[in-house]
Amino acid sequence: MQADLIIVGAGMVGSALALALQEQGLDILLIDGGSLSVTPFDPAAPFEPRVSALSIASQRVLERLGVWPGVAARRSSPYAEMRVWDGCGTGQIHFSAASVHAEALGHIVENRVVQDALLERLHDGPVGLLNHARLEQLRRSGDDWLLTLTDGRQLRTPLLIAADGANSAVRRLAGCATREWDYLHHAIVTSVRCSEAHQATAWQRFTDDGPLAFLPLAGPAGEHWCSIVWSATPGEAERLMALDDAGFCVELGKAFEHRLGQVLHADPRLRIPLRQRHAKRYVEAGLALIGDAAHSIHPLAGQGVNLGFLDAAVLAEVLLHAQARGERLADERVLSRYERRRMPHNLAMMAAMEGFERLFQADPLPLRWLRNAGLDWVDELPEAKALFVRQALGLSGDLPELARA
Repeated sequence: MQADLIIVGAGMVGSALALALQEQGLDILLIDGGSLSVTPFDPAAPFEPRVSALSIASQRVLERLGVWPGVAARRSSPYAEMRVWDGCGTGQIHFSAASVHAEALGHIVENRVVQDALLERLHDGPVGLLNHARLEQLRRSGDDWLLTLTDGRQLRTPLLIAADGANSAVRRLAGCATREWDYLHHAIVTSVRCSEAHQATAWQRFTDDGPLAFLPLAGPAGEHWCSIVWSATPGEAERLMALDDAGFCVELGKAFEHRLGQVLHADPRLRIPLRQRHAKRYVEAGLALIGDAAHSIHPLAGQGVNLGFLDAAVLAEVLLHAQARGERLADERVLSRYERRRMPHNLAMMAAMEGFERLFQADPLPLRWLRNAGLDWVDELPEAKALFVRQALGLSGDLPELARA
């Protein structure tokens, strides 16, 4: 089987890229190791434990791709406020969408909701979909890539896109080098119900063990459901995972200083080891890495999928402009335009998250005083806070056409 373009990985980022390119007359094949069927939505079903904090830039991309109505028809929770404080001191900061005349800072959406809305659009379009297709071998064959699947089928393409996540098989089989390190922390994720409403606010407390976030969800119990991301050392995470539900709710409430009252219920928990990873190059001849296949960052600010959507939007823009000029899409010089636009932005975001993580894990008293004083100082500077808010909205820097108003 041959295609002009093969995208490996039909997650949120790979699916978005396929949709962005589907009307350009290219023979596109999107393959994934799992099912590509759309899950019927049940508003009474429990929340999926994995959620994303979609920025306004990501929302615009999904709107332009015709996907956002499918998200809105399921469930999403806009949030207009963000409150961050240091659990080891008195420093705190409050961000508001109103400070930049915006209605929301973003939306908390279950990954499955976004995925199904994307697949719904893909099933109505011309993109070829190949599910349960797991990559086993990858090699160059002339100017093409030859993919061999575990069932023996072979696929051929001049342009291969790796959108297959942090543990990308394409990146590994193609021999793409990465820089990576272990954060020595695990993230516990689940959904919880609190006695007090979340107030359409994203809450984050920095604890001795790591950051703890309560992200607002839109559920059948009104504003009482939150998605939590609790970063802890491996030993502490193991202890928390071993607790029964009642014990976990008690520990979680204490760690969160009961800002939303008692934690009344917790859904089943997942534990995810945290690792930073960044490919040294995003491209080579006939190959491009996007999303988590190119970079994975600390979930501190929920920016991972937003970076991925911008990767997909920029790569689509680069390819469409090259096609209009009659250039060969698989040419490394063409693909390098994508790398030049995205790598600096991704590295800057990764460095910022790394800096925050290290600062708030620092034990020396002078650093603790500095971060508390810094939070309070910035909280008194409307211009500085507005700059942070624009970053959170994803509307600064080199925006692709799909993310512009």
